[in-house]
Amino acid sequence: MGAKTLTLKEKILGANDETADMNRKLLDTHRVLMINIMSSPGSGKTSLILRTIERLKDKRRIAVIEGDVASSIDADTISRRNIPAIQINTGGGCHLDARMIRKALDSLDLDSLDLIFIENVGNLVCTADFDLGAQKNAVILSVPEGDDKPYKYPAMFVEADVVLVNKIDVLPYFDFKLDAFPAIIKGFNPSAGVFPVSAKTGEGVDDWILWLTRIFHGFSAARGAQEGVDTRRAQ
Repeated sequence: MGAKTLTLKEKILGANDETADMNRKLLDTHRVLMINIMSSPGSGKTSLILRTIERLKDKRRIAVIEGDVASSIDADTISRRNIPAIQINTGGGCHLDARMIRKALDSLDLDSLDLIFIENVGNLVCTADFDLGAQKNAVILSVPEGDDKPYKYPAMFVEADVVLVNKIDVLPYFDFKLDAFPAIIKGFNPSAGVFPVSAKTGEGVDDWILWLTRIFHGFSAARGAQEGVDTRRAQ
């Protein structure tokens, strides 16, 4: 029985990865950068996205894909900022998958966008297993959750390109060893950036915005170079 279950999972993930690759190719064609944001419930994903939109709305054309088990509360909140928002309700599922994201992308005018944030379903377990086609993965860990979460949910932090420690405004009230935390992440993922932030006060958000800006510039430069190579090959 165990072997059959493993085979089924491999087939599911294989099909998902194929769709994820198609999503990335679609985004690359339209020169849109997509960031998959993952965390446990209540870590501050929506608050951080709103703070990021506030900082970048005059520089980047942004959309948000919201994943939830039910309701459209977060998508409605984003839409009130005049930002395109697509709500995906999983109906009990603990994660988004690439097929769901493809349907959302088909509902967006990609030619009018530069940057898409995916707010994944609040979950530190199975969201890490499913590639959505995003070029980068961000994980948010809030101070009240504790600094031991990478040991409990290693796959999530191995997949991260950046880890945001949110709610640093409440550090004095919790035993979160912020000074030691980057070394913990480096033990799992040497290339991941670690940024302490407060979505509430804005503290530390400059570093997150700088990271996003560098990623976007690098992505745009790479796409421009690739397009130049493709043009020369066509000639």
